[in-house]
Amino acid sequence: MLSFFKQIFRLPRIYKRIIQVLVDTMLLMLSFVLAMLLRLDSWAPIYEQRTWLMLAALIPLSLLIFIRLGFYRAVVRYMSQKALHAILLGVVGSAIAMAVISYLLNLPIPRSVPVIYAMLALLTIGGIRVFLRSLYQRSLVRHKTCVAIYGAGAAGSQLVASLRHGQEYVPMCFIDDWRGMRGTLVEGLKVYSPNELPRLIKQYGVKRILLAIPSASLGRRREILKMLEPSAVPVQTVPSMADVIAGHARINEIRDVTIEDLLGRDPVPPNQSLLDANIRDKVVMITGAGGSIGSELCRQVLQQSPRQLILFEVCEYSLYQIEKELLQFSKAAGLTIPIKALLGSVQKRQRLEGVMRAFNVQTIYHAAAYKHVPLVEHNAIEGIRNNVFGTLETAKAAMASGVETFVLVSTDKAVRPTNVMGTTKRLAELICQAFAREQSATRFCMVRFGNVLGSSGSVVPLFRKQIREGGPITITHPDITRYFMTIPEAAQLVIQAGAMGHGGDVFVLNMGDPVRISDLAMHMVRLSGLEVMDANSPHGDIELIYTGLRPGEKLFEELLIGDEVIETAHPRIMTAKENYWVWHRLEKYLQRLHEAAVEVRHDDIRELLLEAPAAYHPQGQIADLVWIEESSSASAAPEVTTLETKSQTRTRAGLIELEQTFSPSTNWTIEARQR
Repeated sequence: MLSFFKQIFRLPRIYKRIIQVLVDTMLLMLSFVLAMLLRLDSWAPIYEQRTWLMLAALIPLSLLIFIRLGFYRAVVRYMSQKALHAILLGVVGSAIAMAVISYLLNLPIPRSVPVIYAMLALLTIGGIRVFLRSLYQRSLVRHKTCVAIYGAGAAGSQLVASLRHGQEYVPMCFIDDWRGMRGTLVEGLKVYSPNELPRLIKQYGVKRILLAIPSASLGRRREILKMLEPSAVPVQTVPSMADVIAGHARINEIRDVTIEDLLGRDPVPPNQSLLDANIRDKVVMITGAGGSIGSELCRQVLQQSPRQLILFEVCEYSLYQIEKELLQFSKAAGLTIPIKALLGSVQKRQRLEGVMRAFNVQTIYHAAAYKHVPLVEHNAIEGIRNNVFGTLETAKAAMASGVETFVLVSTDKAVRPTNVMGTTKRLAELICQAFAREQSATRFCMVRFGNVLGSSGSVVPLFRKQIREGGPITITHPDITRYFMTIPEAAQLVIQAGAMGHGGDVFVLNMGDPVRISDLAMHMVRLSGLEVMDANSPHGDIELIYTGLRPGEKLFEELLIGDEVIETAHPRIMTAKENYWVWHRLEKYLQRLHEAAVEVRHDDIRELLLEAPAAYHPQGQIADLVWIEESSSASAAPEVTTLETKSQTRTRAGLIELEQTFSPSTNWTIEARQR
């Protein structure tokens, strides 16, 4: 029988409408005959000619009413409440038509027959449609995943209606922590207390829990996720209300639980005057515009109505991607702000000055940097070139071009660093501090914060990939901790902090409490419906493996060097007074560091990094891959018969390259040295 109905559902639309008309004709006739039989308790009137005269007039008129109401345009398997309302109106109209025909033709039909007829017609015509719809949906349930929906509000109700029309999930029940909802029915599903979840999972065979609480705060979502974590059932969610309102998602889109749900915190309303100060009606330039922080700065700056937005990026693909995204957003929002995408390196001051002068740049957010600790540790000289001298060249270009505000995006790894990357970022801070004291035309300030969720190189995408592949999850150390902040919050606070500075300020963002990376991994495993494999659960699904700290990596990060912390008007922005070198002293130091980088003298570079006021304390040997390879080669072949060693060759090549890069725009004199 089920296969018979499936064949009917597959028929062309015109055939289905013909079948519906024929079935409705028979059901109307049956309803009329039964109504007469129930009223008169006799078959005699049925054989009278005038009774059939009634049917001859009633059936065509009723079908005409049904057609006008759109009976045969509605798809039975997707029939909604609106279709049921149309059926009710159609049946009532048919009953009224019967009363009118009986009166006009003076037929011997009792006055109660139209009422009985209406009830019977509603049961037959409406009932068969409801039956077919439920039959179709029941046939799909076998292939759907049973889910429980947390949140019996408007979003949950809308989600149920959407899921019932879909092919993946079948909602079985609601869970809601509001006592007033418990025991009630929403969309035909009963609402239960969260305490009953273990029983519901077994009773209904729930394979997934869907969070339908888009308007809940991040703090509340985190509490709910913590409560659901022991259920060992995958948890997914609908988008936040902010995404829905912004048009980035629909309420019925089901997503995996984001890391923001686990670690995010409720945002503090921004100070609009701070957002406007350096952006509105100004020409804003963002270096590293294609990176994680740079791209989010671009998005938020664009929303504050700058006169012009300049995207400066060395990576062609990243620049293409962010320009494309911003142009689409600008078009959808009806903005007419010019967006200029410019390729270039922050190490080339001539290019930087050309861009800044051509567009009359007023504000710069300097986000261009190498930030991945192990990679910079393995490529130390390139990290120094980009992070230190790239910042130096950008800052000098900004002063020469009359830029009003220069905001350096820094990192917590600049505080008592154990790695080259953190030390280079501290040197970048020192450069900005020195220039802030040296002149007053360009206002320099620095904003320091920790890890951002979802950035390139973040552990979160790696953990997700490892969980999908069945593990194991690799963690460097069981006790390693990190501060986390969402990218949008970090970018918004950078903009506001940049507007507070008077010159030379080091701003520190309140990152909240540090998070143990191993705890984060365990949360992600459990919310995926899996179990962590450990001594207590030897038969778990995902194993955690500790690989040891990588070169330059710290167990924990800090945000402050000293203890002098001053609160600002914003509850999540602080300012710190920290030591620095005046430009005259720093300039000589940078010249020595530059020469050591040109000549690729790694031992001297390490000594210079230790000399800087950055509290650099490396925890191992030099980790630069080229230096390690050449050291091992030198020890393997002590006798050198060539006229020029590899080191001298490399020194000559480095001199030529860096002279071409820096000489046109620097006051330093670099002399080639041969050994």
